[in-house]
Amino acid sequence: MTSSSTDCVNTMTAPAPSSPIQQVIAAHRRGAAAGLYSVCCSHPLVLRAAMKVAAAYGTLLLVEATSNQVDQFGGYTGMTPAVFHDYVKTMAREEGFPLEMLVLGGDHLGPNAWQHLDAATAMQNADTLIAAYAAAGFHKIHLDCSMRCADDPAILSDDTIAARSVRLAIIAEAAAGQAGLPPPVYVIGTEVPIPGGEAELAKAGQVTSPAAAARTLDVHRKAFLDAGLHAAWRRVVAMVVQPGVDFDHSHIQHYNAGQAAALSDFVADQPGLVFEAHSTDYQRETALHQMVRDHFAILKVGPAATFALREAMLSLCRIEEELVPAGQCSRLMQVLDEVMLAQPRHWSKHYPGSSAEQRLLRRYGLSDRCRYYWGEAPVLAAVDKLFANLDALEIPLSLLSQHLPEQYLEVLQGQLATGAGALVQHKIGRLLAQYARACNRNAADAVADPAAAATAAMATAAAEASTGPASIW
Repeated sequence: MTSSSTDCVNTMTAPAPSSPIQQVIAAHRRGAAAGLYSVCCSHPLVLRAAMKVAAAYGTLLLVEATSNQVDQFGGYTGMTPAVFHDYVKTMAREEGFPLEMLVLGGDHLGPNAWQHLDAATAMQNADTLIAAYAAAGFHKIHLDCSMRCADDPAILSDDTIAARSVRLAIIAEAAAGQAGLPPPVYVIGTEVPIPGGEAELAKAGQVTSPAAAARTLDVHRKAFLDAGLHAAWRRVVAMVVQPGVDFDHSHIQHYNAGQAAALSDFVADQPGLVFEAHSTDYQRETALHQMVRDHFAILKVGPAATFALREAMLSLCRIEEELVPAGQCSRLMQVLDEVMLAQPRHWSKHYPGSSAEQRLLRRYGLSDRCRYYWGEAPVLAAVDKLFANLDALEIPLSLLSQHLPEQYLEVLQGQLATGAGALVQHKIGRLLAQYARACNRNAADAVADPAAAATAAMATAAAEASTGPASIW
């Protein structure tokens, strides 16, 4: 490890951090069981569930929009950064979630959506994108210039990636300042997993080597400081690396703490810095705890949340089919598949095989490409009909037990209402609660000791029982 990488973050004495993200990371670096989980999703049921979980566990809620989801042209959601900002803040007010506990972030901000264009044009679009995010109040900015554009060499150098990232950081600093907003915090990195998971897990990257991480840090530090961005460099809070976790449509690559130990030791020597782990979807909860302990202290989750959403919707459809005449049913899952077939661009390159195999992947694939279609008008109408059908009835406990057994147990104890929306949010919330526990009730050190783990679990259960609503997660 070079001396420049050792001094990469603390080249100057910085004031106490005022950013809520910096405060959490500072606590983590002091040894607290603290981390951040980032919910990368725009679906209202996912976001409302996330707000309930964050309120129950007392965590900061970091909501991130990706560069293809939200951009200056509307992205696939139809929302610009300013519209997304207002959309999430309005929802928080409706949920009674404290705005001071909500932070917005931008993920993969760079030329990602314009890789098919020449670098000059793609970066011009990225300039406008980053300015729009920063001016709209997105506080956490992931500078991702790791992807090649149409006229780039096959493999981009770290120097090119760092130079493009600094170009965007200069724009973000100016845009936030002109809007009268606090300056952003930044995430950098060159070994960035593919957004949304791999097409094939065999193509997933190996664990980043400490040497590669040191090289990335040194190159970015030099680029920031050469550009006069000394204050901005002190706000580089994390670096994206590959900790050895990923997934594709059918398989999961699970975290192995031993394989990531050298990388964890490396970042432990970098004051004020942690790693950001993408593609943590579908990891075991014990692994999430271990990752936070090992300084992969920002955990990104996206497809797993909408996978839980889709599972809940499918279960509600099964209940609807038992209670509602066939001609009055929503046909939600059929409508969803019809829309996907009519607009295949979000899934056709990801799901191989025969038509029968593709049908299964469209509905059940872990990469959850159907998440791109919940906002389509026919799907929205079908969801409304499903909810209206079920909310007009009393769902028998026996059907809840059959199709939504975890939610049935909470209904049985009087902790959960049987409205369709509440049931869906609870399903999603149980998934997100694993991240909340890893980030503020970390029990990684008990994992290797079954007796200690059992004691910790009993203590957690007792604590949650005494606080009421948190226990339903």
